[in-house]
Amino acid sequence: MILIGALATQTRCNIETIRFYEKIGVLPKPARTEGGHRIYGPTHVERLSFIRRARELGFTLDEVRALLRLADEHDRPCGEVKSVAEAHLADVRIKITDLRAMQKALTTLVTQCDTGNGTECPLIQTLSRQRP
Repeated sequence: MILIGALATQTRCNIETIRFYEKIGVLPKPARTEGGHRIYGPTHVERLSFIRRARELGFTLDEVRALLRLADEHDRPCGEVKSVAEAHLADVRIKITDLRAMQKALTTLVTQCDTGNGTECPLIQTLSRQRP
C-alpha cells in the first residue's frame, strides 16, 4: 500500500489529477488510514497507468471510461474495443490533416517574415484577422 505522493511518482501523474480521476469515478476511491490519508494498492497503480497512457494517446475521458469498462469485463469484447479505437483513429486522422494544414500555413508565414526586424509582421497580422 502506498500514499498518494508515491502513487503520483510511480505513475508520473500529478496529485491533483489523481484526485480528479477519483472524483469523476475513473479511478476507484482508495481506503484511508486512521489519519485520513489515502492509501493505494497495485490495482490503483495499474488503472492509473492505463488512464494516463490512454490520455497521452489522446483518448477523451469518455473514451477512457468506455475502455476501462471493457477492460473490467472478464471476456473483454474485442469488437467493442475495436469500435472505440476506430472512432479515435478517425479523430487522429482529422487532427493530422489539420496539423499538416497548420504546418503549411505557418511555413508560409515564417518565410514571409524577413529577418524579423520589420514593424509589420505577417504572422501577427494573420493571427489578428477575424475569420469570415
